[in-house]
Amino acid sequence: MLSSVKFIKQSLELHLFFARIMKEHSFFLEAGFTPKDANFTYQADVLRMEFDRLLADTISLSNGVVSPEVVQSGEVVTPYTLRAEMATTYYTGVQIPTGLTQAETGLMGGEPMISNPFLEQNVFILNQQAICLISALIQFKTTLLSNVLSCRMFTVNYPLLIDHILREAKFYLQMVQRLQNREEINVEKEAYEQEIFWNKIMAEHSKFIRGLLDPTEDELINIANNFGNEFDQLEKEAKRAMDKALPPEKVTRDSLEATKKIRDFKAQGTQGLLECKIRSIIIPLLGDHVLREANHYLRLLKMFQKTHSVKSAK
Repeated sequence: MLSSVKFIKQSLELHLFFARIMKEHSFFLEAGFTPKDANFTYQADVLRMEFDRLLADTISLSNGVVSPEVVQSGEVVTPYTLRAEMATTYYTGVQIPTGLTQAETGLMGGEPMISNPFLEQNVFILNQQAICLISALIQFKTTLLSNVLSCRMFTVNYPLLIDHILREAKFYLQMVQRLQNREEINVEKEAYEQEIFWNKIMAEHSKFIRGLLDPTEDELINIANNFGNEFDQLEKEAKRAMDKALPPEKVTRDSLEATKKIRDFKAQGTQGLLECKIRSIIIPLLGDHVLREANHYLRLLKMFQKTHSVKSAK
């Protein structure tokens, strides 16, 4: 059974990353509807603001509690997040609360703490709120995807992107439910599942970037396409490792190297978007969004690599 200290830290760390991801999913959907679907625009806006509140509550509980590695990883905020939010507000007119980003920039990681029943109860309540909110977002995305695939609705977001963010929401919900049930996580088994999931996510990011770049950006299109192919292959390798057909440490090592490269590509791309040096239909916040996901995956891969090293040393 998960200890009180681990329950608190893992819950808050999960929400610091994923609550921001979900609020931005809601924003990307909101910005992609046509005037005909104003009701969907309104629903997405309400969900976005609800996740703003969830993130604000998480931040208020996290200072000095979460791991320094999480705070420093670039998965919570990056050097570009604040500028990306300001530019995106300018382009869309949607007011993004940058105060949350400024608060996260000031977060401090903490050393292992003693049990705190009051904080534990607050985190339990936070998790319950998150479960209800994520479930509502999953229902919204499911309805939207069904409408798009049956040609009852048009949106500027790719059907694959809607499916992609739906899978991320389901993944987040599953993780919160496991924490709420105090499940102790098997890191070795977790490594297989996370690498399969995140390699697929990285491949799809590459394909979205490829499709949203201006047709004149030949070099960037080719780079994005190559990353898509590479992560498709890494997803297959992670599945083979789960079936014991490949050594897991090799897949983790290969995934780590590829993720470092795509992280750098995304960082350069986000900077290029903010400096108006890249021709595309990519909103700046989307660039920073996918960069944070790469940073999150990098932290997980480094943790998995340490686990493999400890196991092989025994």
